[in-house]
Amino acid sequence: MQLNDNFSIRVSQHTLNGAWIASPIPGVDRKMLDRIGDEVARATSIVRYAPGIHFSPHIHTGGEEFLVLKGVFQDEHGDYPAGSYVRNPPRSRHTPGSEPGCTIFVKLWQFDLTDRVEVKLRPDAMEFQSMPGASGLEWALLHEDRREIVSLQRWPAATDIELHIEGGSEVLVLDGYFVEQDESFAKYSWLRLPSGTDLQARTGEDGATVWVKTGHLDQPQQAPKS
Repeated sequence: MQLNDNFSIRVSQHTLNGAWIASPIPGVDRKMLDRIGDEVARATSIVRYAPGIHFSPHIHTGGEEFLVLKGVFQDEHGDYPAGSYVRNPPRSRHTPGSEPGCTIFVKLWQFDLTDRVEVKLRPDAMEFQSMPGASGLEWALLHEDRREIVSLQRWPAATDIELHIEGGSEVLVLDGYFVEQDESFAKYSWLRLPSGTDLQARTGEDGATVWVKTGHLDQPQQAPKS
Protein backbone atom coordinates (compact mmCIF):
# COMPACT_ATOMS: atom_id res chain seq x y z
CA MET A 1 0.00 0.00 0.00
CA GLN A 2 1.12 3.52 -0.83
CA LEU A 3 -0.61 6.35 1.05
CA ASN A 4 0.65 9.95 1.12
CA ASP A 5 4.06 8.58 0.13
CA ASN A 6 5.27 11.70 -1.70
CA PHE A 7 7.22 13.43 1.06
CA SER A 8 8.06 16.43 -1.11
CA ILE A 9 4.53 17.85 -0.92
CA ARG A 10 2.26 19.23 1.82
CA VAL A 11 -0.26 16.69 3.18
CA SER A 12 -3.12 17.06 5.66
CA GLN A 13 -5.67 14.72 7.25
CA HIS A 14 -8.63 15.48 9.53
CA THR A 15 -9.04 12.23 11.38
CA LEU A 16 -12.22 12.98 13.37
CA ASN A 17 -14.05 12.92 10.03
CA GLY A 18 -12.55 9.66 8.74
CA ALA A 19 -13.87 6.13 9.20
CA TRP A 20 -12.06 3.54 11.30
CA ILE A 21 -10.57 0.66 9.29
CA ALA A 22 -10.35 -2.76 10.90
CA SER A 23 -6.85 -4.22 11.27
CA PRO A 24 -6.10 -7.97 11.00
CA ILE A 25 -6.37 -8.10 14.82
CA PRO A 26 -10.00 -8.12 16.02
CA GLY A 27 -10.73 -5.11 18.23
CA VAL A 28 -7.90 -3.00 16.81
CA ASP A 29 -8.91 -0.32 14.29
CA ARG A 30 -6.91 2.41 12.63
CA LYS A 31 -6.93 5.59 10.58
CA MET A 32 -3.93 5.68 8.27
CA LEU A 33 -2.13 8.98 7.69
CA ASP A 34 0.81 7.85 5.59
CA ARG A 35 2.06 4.41 4.68
CA ILE A 36 4.61 2.61 2.52
CA GLY A 37 4.22 -1.15 2.65
CA ASP A 38 1.60 -3.69 3.61
CA GLU A 39 1.12 -5.02 7.16
CA VAL A 40 4.83 -4.52 7.78
CA ALA A 41 5.17 -0.88 6.74
CA ARG A 42 6.70 2.49 7.29
CA ALA A 43 3.50 3.92 8.70
CA THR A 44 1.92 6.81 10.57
CA SER A 45 -1.54 6.04 11.98
CA ILE A 46 -4.07 6.65 14.70
CA VAL A 47 -4.88 3.27 16.26
CA ARG A 48 -7.77 2.37 18.58
CA TYR A 49 -7.68 -0.60 20.98
CA ALA A 50 -11.03 -1.91 22.22
CA PRO A 51 -11.18 -2.64 25.98
CA GLY A 52 -9.46 -5.89 26.91
CA ILE A 53 -7.24 -6.10 23.82
CA HIS A 54 -3.87 -7.81 24.31
CA PHE A 55 -1.21 -8.62 21.73
CA SER A 56 1.27 -11.49 21.81
CA PRO A 57 4.85 -10.57 22.76
CA HIS A 58 6.67 -9.17 19.75
CA ILE A 59 9.83 -7.37 18.66
CA HIS A 60 9.69 -4.01 16.92
CA THR A 61 12.31 -4.67 14.27
CA GLY A 62 12.04 -1.16 12.85
CA GLY A 63 11.10 0.71 16.02
CA GLU A 64 7.83 2.19 17.27
CA GLU A 65 7.01 5.68 18.54
CA PHE A 66 3.63 6.63 19.95
CA LEU A 67 1.64 9.23 21.88
CA VAL A 68 -1.38 8.09 23.92
CA LEU A 69 -4.40 10.19 22.95
CA LYS A 70 -7.14 8.54 25.03
CA GLY A 71 -7.45 5.81 27.65
CA VAL A 72 -4.50 3.84 29.00
CA PHE A 73 -1.93 1.89 26.99
CA GLN A 74 -0.37 -1.00 28.88
CA ASP A 75 2.52 -3.40 28.57
CA GLU A 76 4.81 -5.26 30.94
CA HIS A 77 6.72 -2.02 31.59
CA GLY A 78 3.70 -0.21 33.05
CA ASP A 79 0.57 1.79 32.38
CA TYR A 80 0.70 4.84 30.11
CA PRO A 81 -2.29 7.22 30.46
CA ALA A 82 -3.39 9.80 27.91
CA GLY A 83 -0.57 12.24 27.21
CA SER A 84 2.21 9.64 27.57
CA TYR A 85 4.97 9.46 24.96
CA VAL A 86 6.84 6.22 24.29
CA ARG A 87 9.72 5.46 21.98
CA ASN A 88 10.58 1.76 21.53
CA PRO A 89 13.72 1.55 19.37
CA PRO A 90 14.58 -1.17 16.85
CA ARG A 91 14.94 -4.65 18.40
CA SER A 92 12.92 -3.67 21.50
CA ARG A 93 10.33 -6.17 22.72
CA HIS A 94 7.05 -5.82 24.60
CA THR A 95 3.54 -7.24 25.06
CA PRO A 96 1.08 -4.38 24.45
CA GLY A 97 -2.57 -4.18 25.36
CA SER A 98 -5.22 -2.15 27.14
CA GLU A 99 -7.78 -3.29 29.67
CA PRO A 100 -9.78 -0.01 29.57
CA GLY A 101 -9.11 0.59 25.86
CA CYS A 102 -7.01 3.35 24.34
CA THR A 103 -6.29 5.40 21.23
CA ILE A 104 -2.72 6.14 20.19
CA PHE A 105 -0.93 8.13 17.48
CA VAL A 106 1.80 5.76 16.31
CA LYS A 107 4.74 5.78 13.91
CA LEU A 108 6.42 2.54 12.77
CA TRP A 109 9.66 1.83 10.90
CA GLN A 110 10.89 5.44 11.06
CA PHE A 111 14.09 4.90 13.09
CA ASP A 112 17.76 4.59 12.31
CA LEU A 113 18.05 0.81 12.65
CA THR A 114 21.13 1.23 14.88
CA ASP A 115 19.21 3.45 17.33
CA ARG A 116 18.75 1.93 20.81
CA VAL A 117 17.44 4.95 22.76
CA GLU A 118 14.27 4.25 24.77
CA VAL A 119 11.93 7.00 25.93
CA LYS A 120 8.99 6.42 28.28
CA LEU A 121 7.43 9.69 29.46
CA ARG A 122 4.17 10.05 31.34
CA PRO A 123 2.44 13.45 31.49
CA ASP A 124 3.58 14.19 35.04
CA ALA A 125 7.21 13.94 33.87
CA MET A 126 6.82 16.52 31.09
CA GLU A 127 7.99 20.02 31.91
CA PHE A 128 6.90 22.90 29.69
CA GLN A 129 9.19 25.87 29.31
CA SER A 130 9.75 28.79 26.97
CA MET A 131 10.56 27.60 23.48
CA PRO A 132 13.95 28.85 22.24
CA GLY A 133 13.67 31.32 19.39
CA ALA A 134 9.86 31.44 19.56
CA SER A 135 8.56 34.23 21.78
CA GLY A 136 5.39 33.35 23.67
CA LEU A 137 5.46 29.64 22.79
CA GLU A 138 6.03 26.86 25.30
CA TRP A 139 7.31 23.37 24.72
CA ALA A 140 8.10 20.11 26.46
CA LEU A 141 10.98 18.38 24.71
CA LEU A 142 10.23 14.66 24.30
CA HIS A 143 13.22 13.49 22.27
CA GLU A 144 16.12 14.97 20.34
CA ASP A 145 18.89 13.38 18.30
CA ARG A 146 20.88 14.15 15.15
CA ARG A 147 17.91 13.16 12.96
CA GLU A 148 14.93 14.77 14.64
CA ILE A 149 13.33 16.80 17.43
CA VAL A 150 10.02 15.72 18.99
CA SER A 151 8.06 17.98 21.33
CA LEU A 152 4.71 19.02 22.72
CA GLN A 153 4.04 22.70 22.11
CA ARG A 154 1.57 25.20 23.50
CA TRP A 155 0.65 27.99 21.12
CA PRO A 156 -1.16 31.01 22.63
CA ALA A 157 -4.58 32.22 21.51
CA ALA A 158 -5.08 34.35 18.38
CA THR A 159 -1.37 34.36 17.59
CA ASP A 160 0.59 34.19 14.34
CA ILE A 161 2.97 31.24 14.51
CA GLU A 162 6.04 31.43 12.29
CA LEU A 163 8.62 28.67 12.75
CA HIS A 164 11.67 28.22 10.57
CA ILE A 165 12.11 24.45 10.40
CA GLU A 166 14.92 22.40 8.91
CA GLY A 167 14.17 18.98 7.49
CA GLY A 168 10.38 19.04 7.31
CA SER A 169 7.75 18.78 10.02
CA GLU A 170 4.65 16.95 11.23
CA VAL A 171 2.03 18.50 13.50
CA LEU A 172 -0.83 16.71 15.29
CA VAL A 173 -3.39 18.87 17.09
CA LEU A 174 -4.18 17.67 20.61
CA ASP A 175 -6.38 20.57 21.70
CA GLY A 176 -7.62 23.86 20.26
CA TYR A 177 -7.05 24.69 16.61
CA PHE A 178 -4.98 26.65 14.13
CA VAL A 179 -5.32 27.78 10.51
CA GLU A 180 -2.62 27.13 7.91
CA GLN A 181 -3.03 28.00 4.21
CA ASP A 182 -6.72 28.77 4.87
CA GLU A 183 -7.25 25.24 6.20
CA SER A 184 -8.42 24.78 9.79
CA PHE A 185 -6.74 22.12 11.91
CA ALA A 186 -8.79 21.04 14.93
CA LYS A 187 -8.37 18.17 17.40
CA TYR A 188 -6.53 15.16 15.92
CA SER A 189 -5.95 16.90 12.59
CA TRP A 190 -2.52 16.16 11.12
CA LEU A 191 -0.28 18.27 8.89
CA ARG A 192 2.95 17.22 7.19
CA LEU A 193 5.16 19.87 5.60
CA PRO A 194 8.10 18.89 3.38
CA SER A 195 11.72 19.78 3.92
CA GLY A 196 12.39 23.42 3.09
CA THR A 197 8.92 24.59 4.19
CA ASP A 198 8.48 26.89 7.17
CA LEU A 199 5.40 26.58 9.36
CA GLN A 200 3.14 29.64 9.20
CA ALA A 201 -0.18 29.45 11.02
CA ARG A 202 -2.59 31.39 13.19
CA THR A 203 -4.17 29.95 16.31
CA GLY A 204 -7.83 30.16 17.26
CA GLU A 205 -9.41 31.86 20.25
CA ASP A 206 -8.30 29.12 22.66
CA GLY A 207 -4.83 28.61 21.24
CA ALA A 208 -3.55 25.12 20.44
CA THR A 209 -1.62 22.29 22.01
CA VAL A 210 0.23 20.27 19.38
CA TRP A 211 2.66 17.36 18.99
CA VAL A 212 5.47 18.35 16.63
CA LYS A 213 8.26 16.36 14.98
CA THR A 214 10.87 18.15 12.85
CA GLY A 215 13.99 17.29 10.87
CA HIS A 216 13.11 13.69 10.06
CA LEU A 217 11.82 14.21 6.52
CA ASP A 218 15.33 14.84 5.23
CA GLN A 219 15.93 11.12 5.78
CA PRO A 220 15.02 8.48 3.14
CA GLN A 221 11.39 7.41 3.55
CA GLN A 222 10.94 3.86 2.30
CA ALA A 223 9.25 0.54 2.95
CA PRO A 224 10.89 -1.90 5.38
CA LYS A 225 13.34 -4.23 3.69
CA SER A 226 12.35 -7.86 3.82
